[in-house]
Amino acid sequence: MSNDNKPVRSAGTSAEEILKWAGENELETCFDRADKMKPCPIGEVGACCKVCHMGPCRLVGKNAEEEITGVCGASLSTVAARNMLRMIAAGTAAHSDHSRDMANTLLSVATGATTDFQIKDIRKLYKVAGILEIEFEGRPVNDVAKDVAETFLQDFGRQNGELNYCKRAPQKTQDRWKKYGITPRGIDREVVETMHRTAVGVDHDPDHLLTQGLRTALADGWGGCMISTDISDILFGTPSPVKAEASFGIFKEDEVNMVVHGHEPTLAEAIIDVGSSQEMIDYAKSKGAKGINIGGMCCTANEVLMRHGIPTAGGFTNQELGIMTGLIDALSVDVQCIMPAITQLSKKFHTKIITTSPKAMIQDAVHMEQDEHNPKKTAKEILTLACDNFPNRTSKGSHITKKSTLIGGFSDEYIEYMQGGKWRGSYRPLNDAIAAGRVRGVVGLAGCDNPRVPATGIHKFLVKELIKNDVLIVSTGCGSGACATAGFLTPEMALENAGPGLREVCEAIGIPPILHLGACVDNSRILTIATNMAKEGGLSDEIAGMPAVGIAPEWMSEKAIAIGVYFAASGVPVIFGGESPVGASKEVTRIMTEVWMERYMGALHFEPDPQKILEMALNYIDGARKALKLRKYEPGKFGAERVLMDMAARRENKAHAGVGGLNDHES
Repeated sequence: MSNDNKPVRSAGTSAEEILKWAGENELETCFDRADKMKPCPIGEVGACCKVCHMGPCRLVGKNAEEEITGVCGASLSTVAARNMLRMIAAGTAAHSDHSRDMANTLLSVATGATTDFQIKDIRKLYKVAGILEIEFEGRPVNDVAKDVAETFLQDFGRQNGELNYCKRAPQKTQDRWKKYGITPRGIDREVVETMHRTAVGVDHDPDHLLTQGLRTALADGWGGCMISTDISDILFGTPSPVKAEASFGIFKEDEVNMVVHGHEPTLAEAIIDVGSSQEMIDYAKSKGAKGINIGGMCCTANEVLMRHGIPTAGGFTNQELGIMTGLIDALSVDVQCIMPAITQLSKKFHTKIITTSPKAMIQDAVHMEQDEHNPKKTAKEILTLACDNFPNRTSKGSHITKKSTLIGGFSDEYIEYMQGGKWRGSYRPLNDAIAAGRVRGVVGLAGCDNPRVPATGIHKFLVKELIKNDVLIVSTGCGSGACATAGFLTPEMALENAGPGLREVCEAIGIPPILHLGACVDNSRILTIATNMAKEGGLSDEIAGMPAVGIAPEWMSEKAIAIGVYFAASGVPVIFGGESPVGASKEVTRIMTEVWMERYMGALHFEPDPQKILEMALNYIDGARKALKLRKYEPGKFGAERVLMDMAARRENKAHAGVGGLNDHES
């Protein structure tokens, strides 16, 4: 299983080093399995239907779109649309089930059923209560939290009306949703209705099907994801910039290495708390270790990095490679994006794999289910196991010392604060910079990393090219992990690689050109940022029409599809890397690009060529600038605007807020 003569399979230098070591030691990874297991060419493009036992039906042939149907008579466009809807429903269910757990945790804290957590951000609680029209003045904090949690829980089972958070969108965005009938009702209702419509013999019109897909995805973005983000902020603190480290060099040879992996923050928060206690540190020392080192992988890593500066070993494709360092004593996993292969791989090392969710077990893993009312008890048991395993460590493994520094922790609240301070927080400086051409536009870089391409490589290519073209990037999930392990999340990155306008803005505010916003559920922060920009004025007065694009260059999960569709429904053009999962149908492709653009000013594209992804994104941004009659983007040439001031200058100049407008910029 040697790697000789094989192309680079990961763009991360440390990851590639471990892969080389794995080949020399005949250890299999997801990269090897991707080489051996080629995608089914029929299923890959959405031309296979398996929703009943008359099939599976393969709709292939020279004129499949017009002439070939399944046994029931379903056309290729119907089958492709149904396949897309089922992906949306699965992605929405994953995010929203996570969100439901967060709402129940908030309720447990509010009622005293658990005392392991408290409300950390009361200001955020009151902000959310205000949005939900819940009275909070003069009331006990936990009473307010109880009402907030119960109101959120109603959104899951709501049968009529609309989700509470739909009102957060700009009014024109809400009007578009209502005009075309895609305003989401209850989260669970939309998922269930999608599964019903895609069952055999129900909905067969591709446009009608995809309209339900949009409604379901909106229930994810403006429901599940946004609810989860806000509750995590309320319970564990709203993120603000924090320094951390990334890549495999975060693991320490003389300490117990405890890694949290998955997507849910509750148990990870308890592990951090218990792991820092003197009692647990003393226990680790009794086993020969100097202390306890907690690290993360995937989106659980992003959750705790954003709030505590806990280091990350990276995203999805790094989980097996982390074990191969030989330094992880225990790897606790919750839900989503966990490779079952890690339990078999761990047998060749000393690492203990621990499953913690009642929803997710893996054969041959140790199952230590989280006590929902006493998570610190479970955390102590997990950390004790990790410490007990430390003496079993051997020299086997590819020990990596390289690591990168990063700045993460950019919430929408902090982005507003950093542009104007505590009392004059505003999105005006960003809107001004876009209008003047200093910032060409904004790209939301999200999605997974994928072993079928040089993993993290497309992220790295696009990031460098976009910021060189003065595009500000906001990133989440494994997209952030890719940037972090590459060393791209520092202000110095702007000085070295960003275009002159973006560099000037980053220097004035003191930020990196890529803002790490958190986990994949925190794509909801991007929706909030876009909404705040619209409300600030001077650009588009709705999310649609903003010089902004979403990109998921290496996606692999159904969650990514749900995210992409809720951005398209909100008015953002979205580009996915790779071949289209519905590419067999020209009609479904036309609906998702042309029809959605006409109705919602958002679209969903699939493009395997990174250079074309870049060109498409820049064309969308420039087209939006032209439609908004903003100054034509020219590198290094800026229109008249207020002087960009640093934070100290803005505090001194109390009169700067609201001065000047954006309507007088050159077109």
